[in-house]
Amino acid sequence: MEIQGIYAALATADLQKAEEFYTHLFGRAPDDRPMDSLIQWRGVAGANIQLFHDTGNSGSGRLTIVVPRMDDARRSLGEIGVTPSGEAQGDYGRIAQFADPDGNRITLAEPPSKPFKT
Repeated sequence: MEIQGIYAALATADLQKAEEFYTHLFGRAPDDRPMDSLIQWRGVAGANIQLFHDTGNSGSGRLTIVVPRMDDARRSLGEIGVTPSGEAQGDYGRIAQFADPDGNRITLAEPPSKPFKT
């Protein structure tokens, strides 16, 4: 099978509200509106993201965003009114979490300061 692209998708009960949230989060409007119930961003740090209207499954999604510096990411989120939860720190990096308006869980992950053991 030849694969041309991959999209991560999150369900939302309110597509307009979700669009506003992710437009602020990604710093730009969606790239495409392939149909009335679907919007998408292409090339967000190399990833493609879709939001689709699905009231029954909204809020059950997960998205991890890798950030180079957690402190900078927290400041940027604060500017759009988002406050991530307390952090967890391990031997190989830091994480913090927040939710979108539907309750989809977004995890910020700062890369490890040293390589993973293989």
